Amino acid sequence: MKNTFDSSAATCVALKKSLPDVPQYLQAHYWWAYVHPRAVHVFERQWLVNLILWGNYERLCNALLLDFENHLPGRTLQIACAYGDLTGRLVDCVAPGGTLEIVDILPIQLENLSGKLPPQAPVKLHCMDSAALAFADASFDRALLFFLLHEQPQGVREKTLSEALRILRPGGTLTIVDYAPPSRLNPLRYFWKPVLDRLEPFARDLFSEEIATWLPKRGGFETVGKQRFFGGMYQMLTLKVVDNNNDRQPVE
Repeated sequence: MKNTFDSSAATCVALKKSLPDVPQYLQAHYWWAYVHPRAVHVFERQWLVNLILWGNYERLCNALLLDFENHLPGRTLQIACAYGDLTGRLVDCVAPGGTLEIVDILPIQLENLSGKLPPQAPVKLHCMDSAALAFADASFDRALLFFLLHEQPQGVREKTLSEALRILRPGGTLTIVDYAPPSRLNPLRYFWKPVLDRLEPFARDLFSEEIATWLPKRGGFETVGKQRFFGGMYQMLTLKVVDNNNDRQPVE
């Protein structure tokens, strides 16, 4: 099901009755961070987001924008809202005639984001599941997954990655910023993982495996960028969709 919102919170509220159901895993494990009405008031604080990422939020955002060359022509899709100022900074990079579209399955997150965007921003908000995007094949120039995959169980994660690649045009890019298997010398490898096991049980996957584990086996994309940060605990992976022919390239 697809629901499109304009930039006003009132529109989000008016359409709530026709919204898709919140997935069970999200209700069970992330009610405290995203679903509960008070969650936004607690977590929508720049300093807190930065603290959760051990002071790396701005560094990761800067690296992402640099990878985009601070320029977003055409059609860009951010899959899932994010606390902090990332989306606002992406808006500033949208080229004339371009659009930034954001999908999230939670109305409260879309309402919160709409309140952070400037008036008349070239933005469209959609309420839909990342694992079942209601967009046509090859309809976007780039897509972004910013700290979403570690919050999803394996089956949903695989569908999200497949959908993100499906909606990209040949030559389009998917950029993923998330956790990664830390270096053995990183002390947080032994401290932070047990904390995440309790609070975010699906995050352990990204601490143990590379993202290539959950990418579609059909190919049709190649790795064009791979960076690690903070002793390997965070990563930025960029995939490029290649022409849909017999010379499909595997991910590295």
